[in-house]
Amino acid sequence: MVESVKIGHSDVVANPLGLGTNAVGGYNLFPDLKDEDGIKLVKAALDNGINLLDTAYVYGLGHSEELVGQAIKGYDRHKIVIATKGAHDFSTGEEVINNDPKFLTDQVNKSLKRLGTDYIDIYYIHFPDHDTPKAEAVGALQKLREEGKIRAIGISNFSLDQIKEANADGYVDVVEDEFSLLHQDHLTEGMLDYLHDNQISFVPYFPLASGLLTGKYVKDVSFPEDDIRSQIADFKEPRYSSILDAVDKVRDIADAHHATVAQTILAWYLKNPLISVVIPGAKKAKQVIANAKAMDITLTDDEYQTIELAFNHFKNTKSGKSLKDPD
Repeated sequence: MVESVKIGHSDVVANPLGLGTNAVGGYNLFPDLKDEDGIKLVKAALDNGINLLDTAYVYGLGHSEELVGQAIKGYDRHKIVIATKGAHDFSTGEEVINNDPKFLTDQVNKSLKRLGTDYIDIYYIHFPDHDTPKAEAVGALQKLREEGKIRAIGISNFSLDQIKEANADGYVDVVEDEFSLLHQDHLTEGMLDYLHDNQISFVPYFPLASGLLTGKYVKDVSFPEDDIRSQIADFKEPRYSSILDAVDKVRDIADAHHATVAQTILAWYLKNPLISVVIPGAKKAKQVIANAKAMDITLTDDEYQTIELAFNHFKNTKSGKSLKDPD
């Protein structure tokens, strides 16, 4: 069983495998979601050793937070790490990214009510805006920390230069951004080195790269134009076949641990010293239960390096993000 990790300079401690909850109440992101399924999903995570729940206002415009709040009733709140995010402002009728200190303060207070709790363990600025000085935005969260409303300060989807600006006063505890064995830009561009040197935790999202790192895909498959995958670079040739070739090199290691490819890939992240918590998403409770078993896998150093080498060529291929930054 893996050891728990400390988040940045804070006193927040979490298990290194969390749950991304955008499919819990994220009716604006996924079709045909049911509230009861989302609640079951969160409870399945808590019942199987996953104690960090990552949500956001924009997941269902607050509905994900509400469902997470309902799901944790009956559990020991002090053993649960709730992370949520804010920056999306719909007050004008259009989606605008807003990091104004007053807006962020208001968002934290509203998130507290939706979650039904009196403190948030990690609060992230979900995206940077164009105008607000980054250290000023983080300063607003520091005041909320001093008031006891949040315990750790996070920023998400910030560039390295923006992270440095945001951390001018040393308040940033954790950064969340896209990173996977297929999307390693942050490693080659120096972001992860900066975070490590400044004791800032790193939480990658999309660790299984839209399912490509689960081993479920096969070659010689075409995706119709109305399938979103047809628009994602990872699913286009020759990159698609190159990804599947790398995934095939993980199968023997997975078999040796009586595990799935997805569990083995997650175990690789858990062993990576630059990663604090990995937060795969899920739509069904059985997926959460399967992901949790990754915490029981201990890769040898040779196995870890074999996986790293299988995907090494992706370090030199700038892929960009799967998630488009809102403007």
